[in-house]
Amino acid sequence: MHLIDRRLNGRNKSAVNRERFIRRYKDHIRRAVKGMVADRSIKDMIQGGEVKVPAKDISEPGFSYGRGGDWESVHPGNREFVRGDRIQRPGGRGGSGGGREPGTGESTDDFVFSLSREEFLDIFFEDLELPNLMRTTLAEVQQRKLVRAGYVKDGAPSNLSVARTMKTALARRIALGGPLREELEDLRALLAQLLRDPSESTRVHALQARILELEGRIARVPFLDDVDLRYRHRVVQPAPVARAVMFCLMDVSASMDERKKDLAKRFFTLLYLFLTREYERVELVFIRHTDEAEEVDEDTFFYDQRSGGTVVLSALELMKSVAAARFPVSEWNIYAAQASDGDAFGADAGKSARYLREQLLPLTRYFAYIETPEEEYSRKSPLWAEYEELQGEEDNFAMKRVSRAQDIYPVFRDLFAKEHAA
Repeated sequence: MHLIDRRLNGRNKSAVNRERFIRRYKDHIRRAVKGMVADRSIKDMIQGGEVKVPAKDISEPGFSYGRGGDWESVHPGNREFVRGDRIQRPGGRGGSGGGREPGTGESTDDFVFSLSREEFLDIFFEDLELPNLMRTTLAEVQQRKLVRAGYVKDGAPSNLSVARTMKTALARRIALGGPLREELEDLRALLAQLLRDPSESTRVHALQARILELEGRIARVPFLDDVDLRYRHRVVQPAPVARAVMFCLMDVSASMDERKKDLAKRFFTLLYLFLTREYERVELVFIRHTDEAEEVDEDTFFYDQRSGGTVVLSALELMKSVAAARFPVSEWNIYAAQASDGDAFGADAGKSARYLREQLLPLTRYFAYIETPEEEYSRKSPLWAEYEELQGEEDNFAMKRVSRAQDIYPVFRDLFAKEHAA
């Protein structure tokens, strides 16, 4: 048998070697991917990129021939150092590969590895999942699966069950040959007795003829017949599908300046890419709010410039009404992610927290709150202070702060890490 690898590889590239390299140096690549989130614009978030790996970290051990035999050497001493002294690192600056001052020596550049878009996203969303996802319903477009349904007498050769076929053949041979063998043993025992009496020669010839006939009949029973063939049978059954809906709630009020909105949009961009890539049956509902909330499409959610006052409760109430109208709890896993700077006027923060506890958390599998405060925050925002009481009381509620672009990736992984990888 010959195996031919016909995967499309670029010139001087090997898919096998790339997979091996990514597997061996995944820690370096993961750290580089983490930095890309902070440096890139939102529209370039999902593109591949170049990853630099220090040359010293990809060095491999090797074997060489020694001098062999017995030999002696004398090492001269020195007047500056004794055993145990620490030698200072030589001065100089340059590349991370051991460079020196310009013109004073050689240096080694970092190893640069280019990640494709798919490789970038595979590493980006590794070990992430929606928490508490349940397969509770049959979706409109049902997934189907093959299940074992016994054995049949006809089928494709690839489905032939050798073990069951041999058992059937053995049972057939026992059923057909068993009575004949019993009769044959009785006749042979009788023949042995008659051979002692010379006067029974006529009966002896008759018994010998009958024995030959039985042996022939037994020999003609085939070892394997067509009626013995048994094939594994599988039938198609509808499989329960995990249907989920993610509500994306973003505050776009006047207090959310461009920096805060950029952080919120970066988080929702990662969430959008993660859900659309990893899950087939996940719906996305985009809700943006000022003093009023509205359900919008993807483009409006990310790019519309509308602003105004702040009423957080309006977004939560709209989420409840949309879920009740289109996503019944008995058929859908409901998730939500809310992004805000935490500013709320008057009793809005307390009402929002109370509404979240009483109306939304009982319906949702998981609710994540992301706050984008000022870069230097020293006090709790009104909404954070109210929501903080829920964090210890409800298992399906989590809250994080993101004040810098480089904090988005680790916060995102913390919120959606798999249970076994958390």
